[in-house]
Amino acid sequence: MLALPADLRMEDAIVRTMNRREMLVLGGSAALATATHAVAQDDVLRFALTPVFLSSDLDLLDHLKAYLSKATGQTVQLISRRTYQEITALLVSGQVDSAWLCGFPFVEHKAQLSLVAVPVWRGKPLYQSYLICSADRGAAAIGDLVGDIHAFSDPDSNSGYLVTAAELARQKTTPDKFFRRTFFTYSHLNVVRAVAAGLAQSGSVDGYVYEVLNETSPELTAGTRIVRASDWFGFPPIAVPRAAATSAKTTALQRALLSMHEDEGGRAVLAMLRLDRFAEEEPTLFASIEKNWDLVRAIT
Repeated sequence: MLALPADLRMEDAIVRTMNRREMLVLGGSAALATATHAVAQDDVLRFALTPVFLSSDLDLLDHLKAYLSKATGQTVQLISRRTYQEITALLVSGQVDSAWLCGFPFVEHKAQLSLVAVPVWRGKPLYQSYLICSADRGAAAIGDLVGDIHAFSDPDSNSGYLVTAAELARQKTTPDKFFRRTFFTYSHLNVVRAVAAGLAQSGSVDGYVYEVLNETSPELTAGTRIVRASDWFGFPPIAVPRAAATSAKTTALQRALLSMHEDEGGRAVLAMLRLDRFAEEEPTLFASIEKNWDLVRAIT
């Protein structure tokens, strides 16, 4: 039996006592109260990572930091937080220079953010959301999961929450009504762990993360199976505050990302991430996420 962190047992209390907008406002207010907004004036590139990134691999983080430092000519500081909300608050307030976000918070705050680059995975800047269940279960569609204890990754995750919520909204219902109980693990990895360990009967997870785990930890994914793969959505992007969109620091970061596949050290990072390269894309790549967000807001 796989054990999950103790804080998984507290997720309902946390999520139900503070919604994401309250958290973002509080986080942003605190940040604005303490930030000097001099981030862009120094030579430190503060790059934030959400849990969609496979941040448990310290070797990967070391290689990413080394590549970005060399390619941008700046000292790089990698910053991680437990939730997407915290990372988004840091980015919007200017306390970090850039962040690897999910597409959902990017469209929520598109007026304040600028797109820098999007990863290309298996030939496309796209990925899917997977509904998963235990390996020995015969579920074939979301309707087979009614009444489940269901694991989501994060309330601001497209693949780990919004896609499933939108699918249910089309059926004129919500996760709270459809499932017997839901909780947030604050990690796609922990969604898979929860389902494999029987702590959840089903889960919503990032398809890219699931496929990487299928390669690196097949003993974990073996305890689960894919119920359905969603439509394709824009891959989690790298973004910067809109005010810094044309800054020298942003230009250097974008150049480093877009040329990563041309550099030996960069290719090593991409190989660890199972990515092809980074590409320059238009914000319209995330239009389908925004449509799902509108759909969920209309029913909740």
